[in-house]
Amino acid sequence: MTEIIELILSLSQEMKTIKAYLQHYHKSRLESFREEWIDGQDVMQTLHISKRTLQSLRDNGVLPYSRINGKFYYKVSDIEKMLETNYQPSKSVGHGSK
Repeated sequence: MTEIIELILSLSQEMKTIKAYLQHYHKSRLESFREEWIDGQDVMQTLHISKRTLQSLRDNGVLPYSRINGKFYYKVSDIEKMLETNYQPSKSVGHGSK
């Protein structure tokens, strides 16, 4: 019986180690994703906007970009900043109640 308890404790410790590793891995992937560059097609699909709207965001200086051989690239972190800057919290307190 003592051996079983020791095995369970050992397994529990190994699970904690794996959990910590996975949490660290997930966090590092999120950090690297923030500095990832995506192309205009991905931006349009993600934000559900047209090519013209994306062009307006560029032209008006709202969304920074890089252009290589006629193709536009955007930092994910810049897209997040744009969304945060334009965030408008809801002003209504109770939805549907009178």
